[in-house]
Amino acid sequence: MSARILVVDDIEANVKLLEARLTAEYYEVLTASDGPTALALAASEKPDIVLLDVMMPGMDGFEVCRRLKEDPITRHIPVVLVTALDGRADRITGLEAGADEFLTKPIDDVMLFARVRSLTRLKQVLDELRAREASGRRIGVIAGAAARLGGTGGRVLVLDDNERQAQRLMAELSIEHRPVAETDPEKAYMTARGPLDLIVVNATSRGFDGLRFAANIRSDEATRHLPILAIVDPDERHRLVKALEIGVNDILTKPIDPQEMAARARTQIRRKRYTDFLRDNLDHSLELAVTDQLTGLHNRRYMEGQLGALVKRAALGGDPVSALMIDIDHFKKINDNFGHDIGDEVLREFAVRLASNVRAIDLPCRYGGEEFTVIMPGARLQDAERVAERIRLHVAGSPFRVSGGELLTVTISIGVSSTSGEGDTPELLLKRADEAVYEAKAAGRNRVIARAA
Repeated sequence: MSARILVVDDIEANVKLLEARLTAEYYEVLTASDGPTALALAASEKPDIVLLDVMMPGMDGFEVCRRLKEDPITRHIPVVLVTALDGRADRITGLEAGADEFLTKPIDDVMLFARVRSLTRLKQVLDELRAREASGRRIGVIAGAAARLGGTGGRVLVLDDNERQAQRLMAELSIEHRPVAETDPEKAYMTARGPLDLIVVNATSRGFDGLRFAANIRSDEATRHLPILAIVDPDERHRLVKALEIGVNDILTKPIDPQEMAARARTQIRRKRYTDFLRDNLDHSLELAVTDQLTGLHNRRYMEGQLGALVKRAALGGDPVSALMIDIDHFKKINDNFGHDIGDEVLREFAVRLASNVRAIDLPCRYGGEEFTVIMPGARLQDAERVAERIRLHVAGSPFRVSGGELLTVTISIGVSSTSGEGDTPELLLKRADEAVYEAKAAGRNRVIARAA
């Protein structure tokens, strides 16, 4: 998995060394020797990861990281701080500035590439979601993402059979979050399927395999997007690398520093809420793309997409498909006499009556204006005609109650058609149903006309 990486260090030898290592692994490398240049390059080139030295003259790495995370253009780029320092305060300062990881010089190649691969996977997911969200914004079907989503008040699952350690974790997490502890992986797995923002798992447990638990979480569609913070022993490098390979989002090394854990938990929860926001927006945009917003029924675009496949299958000898074309009689008079608001109420109430009188497999849609269609897979002409008559009676049989208590008598005209076998097309099927509607209107309205091919 390749990526574009921005290396930032004021010492040229350090830059050349990292560039050589990364290039040998087929990564594309950009370089900068100071903070302002790094900020400009990150904004213009949009790298996948920034490897950022802390000790630089002028603007240090902490400040560069902080500015990257404050800029909407660059805040989603993972940042790995690289330093000769190994102090607790510097590590926490970096994490609170928004850094995703801390690497200490001299850099361990195994740890470097494990981290780069892990963060590259994360960045690719975010890029995909953000690109789709941006497309939705451009066409106006979804709102823009919130600038900031909080990283506190999250629901956290702690899986740890070390009672004393679990108690310390719970006490610390309770300051900002709502944690729950489990010692049994099976129970923890069930908890993970509920509303949750973060999993903290002891990967050094002797009573269960923490990495196996993490792998199961990643392989289940219902839980694979949950962030996982794994507790590992820094001396067990192979376990640490394996954790990153199977998809653990972040690592917390023993002995556990409470402030570091709090900073890492906030980062993971904030990122999870952002990706949830993007996914929810995407789901909403897909719904908007296929749904009529006034009535809640599917729209014409969705109907035409489904109808094409059904008619093609019927033409090849599969089950027949029937179509109802429905027109609300004298709907213009309703708008003229009572106003468009009342007209909209009639359309919404009609949609409810329509949807409640067709089969679960049928596809009721708003075709446009006061015209509706119902696509009926597997239904023959006479079966569709019976359903159409049931709909007509249900609409005409009881008045529509609208705002102000007014009762309106509404009737409909329905045309029915069915596929005729080889050579039939969606356009011909709908044309026959539409012609039948005109016949029904010409015959006095409030009736069903079925037209065979």
